[in-house]
Amino acid sequence: MRRYAAVLLVLIVATAMAAPVQAAARLTAAFTLTGNQGKFVVSNPNSTAVTGWSIYFDLPSGVTASNPQNATIAQNGTRVKLTPLFYINTVRANGNTEPYSPTFTLSSAVQPTSCSINGANCDGSGGDPPDPSPVMAEFSKSGSRGTYVISNNTDTTLSGWTITFDLPAGVTASNADHGTLAQNGRQVTLTPAHYNTSVGARRTTDPYSPTFTLSSASAEPANCRVNDVRCDGSADTAPGAPGNLRSPVKTTKTVSLAWDAATPGSLPITGYNVYAGSTLKTTVTGTSATVDGLTPNTEYSFTVKTVDRKGTLSPASNAISVKTNDPAEDPEPPTTPTNVRATGKTSSSVTLAWNASTDNKGVANYHVYVGDELKTTVTGTTATVDGLSPSTEYSFTVRARDLYDNLSQASAPVKATTDDLVAGGYARVGYFVQWGIYGRQYFVKNLDTTGNARKLTHINYAFGNIDPVNLTCLHGVTKGTSSNPQDPNQGDGAGDAEADYSRPFSAAQSVDGVGDTGWEKLRGNYNQLKKLKAKYPHLKVLISLGGWTYSKYFSDVAKTDASRKKFVASCLDVYIKGNLPTYNAAGGPGTGAGIFDGIDLDWEWPGAEGHPGNHVSPDDKVNNTLLIAEFRKQLDELTKETGKRYELTAFTPADPAKIEAGWELAKVAKYMDIFNIQGYDFHGSGSDNSWEPNRTGHQGNLYTDVDDPYNFHFSVENAVQPYLDAGINPRKLTIGLAYYGRGWQNVTDNGKAGEWQDAKGAAPGQFAEEAGTRGYSNLLSSVPNCTIKHDTQAVATYCYTGNNGQWWSFDDAWSIEQKVAWLKKKKLLGAMIWEMSGDTGVLTTALDNALKAP
Repeated sequence: MRRYAAVLLVLIVATAMAAPVQAAARLTAAFTLTGNQGKFVVSNPNSTAVTGWSIYFDLPSGVTASNPQNATIAQNGTRVKLTPLFYINTVRANGNTEPYSPTFTLSSAVQPTSCSINGANCDGSGGDPPDPSPVMAEFSKSGSRGTYVISNNTDTTLSGWTITFDLPAGVTASNADHGTLAQNGRQVTLTPAHYNTSVGARRTTDPYSPTFTLSSASAEPANCRVNDVRCDGSADTAPGAPGNLRSPVKTTKTVSLAWDAATPGSLPITGYNVYAGSTLKTTVTGTSATVDGLTPNTEYSFTVKTVDRKGTLSPASNAISVKTNDPAEDPEPPTTPTNVRATGKTSSSVTLAWNASTDNKGVANYHVYVGDELKTTVTGTTATVDGLSPSTEYSFTVRARDLYDNLSQASAPVKATTDDLVAGGYARVGYFVQWGIYGRQYFVKNLDTTGNARKLTHINYAFGNIDPVNLTCLHGVTKGTSSNPQDPNQGDGAGDAEADYSRPFSAAQSVDGVGDTGWEKLRGNYNQLKKLKAKYPHLKVLISLGGWTYSKYFSDVAKTDASRKKFVASCLDVYIKGNLPTYNAAGGPGTGAGIFDGIDLDWEWPGAEGHPGNHVSPDDKVNNTLLIAEFRKQLDELTKETGKRYELTAFTPADPAKIEAGWELAKVAKYMDIFNIQGYDFHGSGSDNSWEPNRTGHQGNLYTDVDDPYNFHFSVENAVQPYLDAGINPRKLTIGLAYYGRGWQNVTDNGKAGEWQDAKGAAPGQFAEEAGTRGYSNLLSSVPNCTIKHDTQAVATYCYTGNNGQWWSFDDAWSIEQKVAWLKKKKLLGAMIWEMSGDTGVLTTALDNALKAP
């Protein structure tokens, strides 16, 4: 009954929200001052009632207005807004607000100035009040707390609103009431709560107007827009034209231009369009550009126009005429650049310098190459080449170009290797499974309370699916998979937006101890990941796409250039830009921004068998490379907009046959940040007993077991070797650790404690639908008499309950320590974990301690 009453109250609030706003009719407001008590009497000289009014006035600096009666007051600096309470919001024909005229207390007995009511002078002088904009949003601030009041100045209900505004660099908005915030860089999007989404005819959102906290009390929002219209209702103004257009350099085929920055209009400037005649030649973000592809010895007329965030163009700049050079005048190339050297590097860039070339007519610029690919052109003798991959060696050369487009010989090559992704330390990559919040009761908060979040460098969120119809990243649905693991359509259309960003979590389940109300635009695991990152800023969170069940359509999305571009763009839009589909009143544009720092590709497996029904093509191997390249390309393009580099990793196979079928290792290495190599599931028995039900076997042994009876011998060492043989820098490789066990039942002994012995199917699992699988902590607590043993030759941990009992293979602190010692000798990047819910903190602590050990 209480829940019903609360819902009913919300509906009443939403229906009767706030007070009507102004109509375009004449009102007057007469002010009187008695001591420190001010009073406005509002009069209506019209023959019809006027509904909706507000008064603005200024006070001297340092004077405040407070304790209002019959009204509310909002003061921002010296400017004060007085809004009537509902019972005096309508002023009857030829009447006034007495005896309920608004009063307030002034901190000093002063007269207000610049008084206006509904946009006209309070004393009735001047012209008629202006017609209000249909929708307006007015900002006020008290300390660091800001408020936007949305006004609907029409005779029909406003169904939905969104406010966007910019903040100064480094300032953030948070802790919203009556709305939800999403910030991407400097731009903030403010969306309403469910109860103030609609605003009645000639009403405002008060008293439920959205408020929020600014990290700097002196900061003021700029470029405010409500439903893409300026918040103050004024018309948009176009940006100014660029000034002083000039051409500092020209060649036979290019003209370099420069200009003075334009003055912004009502929106920030996003770039400049450069025209040759009426033809758009290029768009740039700075105040210079080089137009190429021109005809030698030909005169061109150039102009530049400014572009704002909405795409509005300024008038054209001054036009200049430039004639390209005649190549016949100079056939001599410049001298070759010398002493090319690397002067700096990061994990994604290398900075170069060289000695200048000379030329009889003058050097125009320098081309910088990575291998045979032209990466950048500069006018000076230094360049930073970005968009590179960590822990990767590159070969750079430089060629000079003169004013007549003669190219010098290439310089002597210089080689440089980019820095490690984790700056010489070790990566600790842990998978968090979306569905862990259900049967496992493992929440993002558990990553914190176990101490694991502090020790990890990366969290891979598993898994994102592929839309079987549109061949895009699938999101915004809640649909389970079928219970039959052999169903070829098991994962079609499946997803869990409920767990991702819709489900409210209680205070006890929340990272910061603050529970969800259920009305936020971002809830669920995503909101908790956002809170976890705020607590541990070093953490990188990646979305993992695919996995065993969701890899069916990878072959299709990778098939053509068009399908790759479409798929990658959709994934970046949802996960990196955060444009989550609306689901159960959650999601919306930008609501997921800032959660994910990159993409983890879990295609299982290109060119090889995987889940029943997976689409497989002989072209998968090549197309896998092209898909990864497209992800890297689009992520780097986004970096140019945001200034943030995004990571690209993949879960890659241990089986040499699967590597051969689907992975051009040397080629993809230049795009990839991390190869998370499968270091487990070498042997096992699934819930349907379709795998290896009749014989036990180590699922993650470091070395080949001399007792292994199979004709193929899996081991972590054998899994890693093909990657090293392909020339991949070991600092791009992690090895997988199993935080769970694979188990068999009715296992015979024969003096070998169950190793490689006969069995009769999967052992009972942690969950009924997952026979043969238990999380590490569950295995230790739930399988009685399971004596732990260590195979020191193979480096493998197992436990056995005795003859005709259960036999389990898993990682423990001992095997992790041995594997870490090995990966250190191999100079690998670190370890990857499947998956975090199996550990109460014991295994991750062992991993962390071993990686820190000298």
